[in-house]
This record gives sequence, C-alpha cells and structure tokens, in this order.
Amino acid sequence: MAIRQLSPETVNRIAAGEVIERPASVVKELVENAIDAGAMHIEIVIAGGGLSLIRVTDDGSGMSPDDLALAVERHATSKLDEEDLFDIRSLGFRGEALPSIGSIARLEIRSRTEDSAQGSSVIVTRGAKSAVAPAAVNRGTIVEVRDLFSATPARLKFLKSERAEAMAVTDIVRRLAMAHPDIGFSLQTGEKRPAVFAQGDRSSAAWLERIGAIMGREFMSDALEVAGAASGASAPMQVFGFAGLPTLHRNDSTQQFLFVNGRSVKDKLLIGAVRAAYGDLIPRGRSPLLALFLDVAPSDVDVNVHPAKAEVRFRDAGRVRAMIVRALADALAAAGHRASAQGGVLTVESFEAGILPNATLSPPLREPRTDYAWMPPQSPAFAEPAQAPFAVLDAPSANAPAVSRHIPEQTIDRPLGAVRAQVHENYIVAQTRDGLVIVDQHAAHERLVYEKLKAALANGGVATQGLLIPAIVELEDDAAVLLSEHADELAELGLVLESFGEGAVAVRETPALLGETDVEGLVKDLAAELAADGTARALKDRLDSVASRMACHGSVRSGRRLTVEEMNALLRQMEATPYSGQCNHGRPTYVALKLSDIERLFGRR
Repeated sequence: MAIRQLSPETVNRIAAGEVIERPASVVKELVENAIDAGAMHIEIVIAGGGLSLIRVTDDGSGMSPDDLALAVERHATSKLDEEDLFDIRSLGFRGEALPSIGSIARLEIRSRTEDSAQGSSVIVTRGAKSAVAPAAVNRGTIVEVRDLFSATPARLKFLKSERAEAMAVTDIVRRLAMAHPDIGFSLQTGEKRPAVFAQGDRSSAAWLERIGAIMGREFMSDALEVAGAASGASAPMQVFGFAGLPTLHRNDSTQQFLFVNGRSVKDKLLIGAVRAAYGDLIPRGRSPLLALFLDVAPSDVDVNVHPAKAEVRFRDAGRVRAMIVRALADALAAAGHRASAQGGVLTVESFEAGILPNATLSPPLREPRTDYAWMPPQSPAFAEPAQAPFAVLDAPSANAPAVSRHIPEQTIDRPLGAVRAQVHENYIVAQTRDGLVIVDQHAAHERLVYEKLKAALANGGVATQGLLIPAIVELEDDAAVLLSEHADELAELGLVLESFGEGAVAVRETPALLGETDVEGLVKDLAAELAADGTARALKDRLDSVASRMACHGSVRSGRRLTVEEMNALLRQMEATPYSGQCNHGRPTYVALKLSDIERLFGRR
C-alpha cells in the first residue's frame, strides 16, 4: 500500500485522542488557559457529565479578533518565548488543545480585551472553522463545548457513566483550585448546589483554608505546615504545603496532592520521597494525607514528557527528593507527641450511638478539680455495703480515709496531663485542664524504646548487657545459619550471638534498653524477619525494621500493673519524644477527649 499524507482533519482527530481522553481533559485545558490569561474568577458549568455541555467563563485578559482566529489553529500559542521548551512558565504551551477540541465537538469561543469596544467570536464544528464575527461579551473569555466526541463516536463506549465523568471533572477543578487560592472558582455539575471556592490570597492561612475546603476539616485540624528549600550549583528550589499527622492516613493515595510550579502531577519520584519521609510512622499499605507545592526553576524541570502533562522530569532528581524528605521530616519531628484529633472525635461518635434520644440536658460541669485523693484498693470506700444498697454514699465523702496525693498544678497543665488511673492493666487515664487522655501503655513505650534504639544506632552503637548464662535458642537449620551470617550486624543493635551447633544459636548479650526480655521470642522473630525479607539486602539497610521488632519485645507489656510514678514518667517521656503519638506500626498511642465532648455524652451540652 502506498504511503500518503493524512488530511489536517484526520491529523487533528488523532492528536485529540492523546490530548482529550475524557470531558475532564477538556475542562483541565480550558481552565489552565483561563489561569494563564490572568483570570481572577473562573466559572465552570457542565451537563451530561461534560458530554453535552462544557462552558468555562473567565475574567482574564481576553483575545483580540486576530488572536481569536489563530487560537483555533494547530500549534498556535502566545506562551512560548522564542520557542524555548526549557523555559516554560505557563500551564499550557503546546497550542493544540483548542484545535483538538474543535475537531471532535462543536466549539464556540467569545472573547473581549479590556481596551476593545466589542467582543468577537469564532465557531469550530468538527474541524470546520467559521469566520471571526462580532459578539456581545464582557471582558474575558467564554469557551463553550457541546456534543463532545460527536466526530469520534467510538470513543464514547470507553467512557464511564455521566456521574463518574462529572466526578472526574470535579477532581480536576479541585486540584486547580488548590494550587491557586488567589483565584475564585465555581463549578456546576448539575447538582443542586454548585461548588464554590471563594477568592483568597497566597498567604499560609488562606492556602490552608482552601486546602481544608477540598480535603476536609479533619485534615485542617491535623495539618502540619511544611517548608523547605535547597540551594546549590543550579537555581534554588523550595517546597511549601501541609502534611497530615502520621496517625491520619488512608488505604489509598487519593488524598495526596503534589504540584510542581502550580501544575498538578503524579510523579513517582515525589511519591517515593513522601513514603521515605513518613517511613515507619504509618502502617504498611497506608498513605498519609498531604498537599505539597514545589517551586522549581523552569530550566530544572521538563514538563513536556507526557501528553496530558501529568508527569515531569527533574534535572537533579536527587536534590528534589532530599529537599522533600528533609522538609517533611522536620515538620513531623516538630509535631512531637501530637496524634490525630480524629481519635477523640471517633470515640465520642461511637459512644453517642448508645445515648438515649429523650435524655434531658444537664448543666455543664464547673472548673475541674486538681486536688483528687488516691484511693487504695483496701480502702473501706470500696468495700461491700453492710447495710442497704448505696448506704456507703450516705456519709460525707470527706470522712472516707484516703491517701492524699495532691496533683501539682503544673502537672495537670502538661500536654498529656496527670495520671488518674490504670484500667485493664493496659490503658492509662490522665486528666488535662480541658479533658482527659487515654494512653495505650504498650504502644507508647514501644515507640519510646524504638526511638532510643535509633538514637543509639545513630551515635555509633547500642549499649549491651551480658547474660550470666548464655541463652540457647533452637531454630530451623536455615534460620540459625541466617542469623549467624548476620551476627556482626546484629551486634551493632546490641544482640550478640553465635552459632551453637546445628539448628541453634547462643545469645550472650542483649540490648540494655530492652531490660529483661523474652530472648527466645526475640531471636525467633528476628529470624523470621530476615527470612521474609530475603538475603539480597544487607541488614544495615533495614536496621530500623529490626530495631522496631526489638522495641516491641522490650516495651511494657499489656497486663502489667504500673505505679503512679511509672505512669507519670511514661507520659513525660512521651511529651519529650518525637513521633510518640503513634506506635511503630502507625497506630495512635493515645486518644484525647475534650471536656465538652464528655459533657455531650452525658447530655450536658
């Protein structure tokens, strides 16, 4: 078959197949054009999931009649300076979106510049262009797309339902609105009420308000401000944004928003940097919530590597990754012991399900007392009543013998408060000035031991304690050999062992931080950890994982009764230790309940 030149109409439809995948692609291109035109307010209206109608109205700079005629021509653009593809400072630059849309739908554009007495319009119907004509329009541009894919009906069968397509459009608009808080957006998808994002500014508070309107109020209450910069031989770069506490996570990455120079991207390098920064702070298979904005010199990033411009390539990828990891790590470390506020909210909601619907409201509580007395179990106040039921409550409480332990004022004002009790030999109950805190003693102490092990590793080694009699641990032959092969690396963690014949190892020293521990259980767990991860990587590359396993064995166990002094000491250590708000597995170590929430449970609010 002879080679022949394709017609311009066919070329445009082929190009449209790459640029315009679905209605959301059209909305993205049109809104990006409006942003590039300097618009301060952008209105988006769609019908039928975007297949019947897409209309984008902006108050940007507008176009003259001559520019309007060129705008629907292929590869005509005002955004490339001297055709330099390495100095792209706009969201759009290829000049192919409008002709591609016009080749597969009915496209009408009306526009007017500020100094023009009247506007102008042009219509493109499935590739056929009309002449530019006068039109009545305010300053700015109105782009209307109808009957999308009418020229390529085969594409329609690959689209999802109208509702799904409308949701995709909503996601695109939300991402663009998140990156530009100084622009007002309005989206009408056919629902009863449009989604409106009021115009703000580019201050930190306004940015968080815009992000919270999109990601939810729960993110705002748990958001940490992230800021970092990197300088070097090339141009400086910086990162800014907000990241959720490690205890706020999801089973997918849909709540991770990453932007480069105002452009929403899904880049493997950036996603990997986020995972590295959170590391062991979240459970495996879960994803943190965040919104990060990178400002990079245009010459240091290539945005022309993907048809939809959803991926980018960095000139110095390692520098970008290090900057993001460092900025996130600093923000997470500064959070200290903070845990997600959602823990207390969810606790209250679970209790509220059992509240009687006709409960009568009682007056709220007064200022909490700080002079509680500790009541030992043998106190008569806890004895069985000898007379009528509840007779013990008839006597004034001041007459009941007690061991008075006044809680210092400064203790109850500490972030995690003063200890009041231990329940079920696992949970510590503490009182704060405005509520109470429930702490999982095993999970909390596990994180404390883990952080001490990591600090010891960073300072050159872990202190050990010798065993009076070496512990002999019997294992499978392969497991014993595997442990012996990594004996030197395990010694860096404070676990000194050696082969003891076939299928056994002798443990001579253990990490001092672990105190009295189940040596056999620890060794068997470490052998399983090594076997599961294979032997391709050196143990040094996964010391944190091994240290986490050791910390689990060396922490306070569930079921152990603690003294008041021990419990208070645990709370004070948590306040002083970064990341103590979550255990080594990413679960929260404590739940905080506000007094107002507790009063609501009892109908006092």
